[in-house]
Amino acid sequence: MHSDIEALLHQAEEDYLKPADIVSFRQAVNSLAERLTTYEELRDKEINIFQPVADLLTSAFPTEERIVLEKVVKRWLLIMRYAAMAMLLNNHEFLARRLLEWLSAMVQANPKIEIELKLYQLLTNRLTELFSQEAYSLIEPFLDQAKTTLICDSNTPEINV
Repeated sequence: MHSDIEALLHQAEEDYLKPADIVSFRQAVNSLAERLTTYEELRDKEINIFQPVADLLTSAFPTEERIVLEKVVKRWLLIMRYAAMAMLLNNHEFLARRLLEWLSAMVQANPKIEIELKLYQLLTNRLTELFSQEAYSLIEPFLDQAKTTLICDSNTPEINV
């Protein structure tokens, strides 16, 4: 459940919500409606988002093995689905726990950071083409979280003590 709404509902179990809490509740409900609309758009436009990204990625890395590029595209398709759910829930921890913890190990085991970065760039460009600024601003923090976790963290060398 949306964490802001859930907190207000727990608060309402003991007493009626105060006017300021009702304003917060309305804002949370409106935010949830916007997030749901964006979630549905992402779901419905998934192929329209990723096919051009995959085509451009193939053009950008013509000598790379097709299977490597396919794995990167599939990984970001999965990231997008989890990021969309995290956006709907307005919960960064959901994304971190459900996806990024195990996925970052996979990326570290097979690092193709330049391909990951290029796909991220192509994906964000495509999203800004297809979505309003408001809708993009809802999903962008979650995609950025994924990029930071997968790309930046895997690019940091480990120090053995």
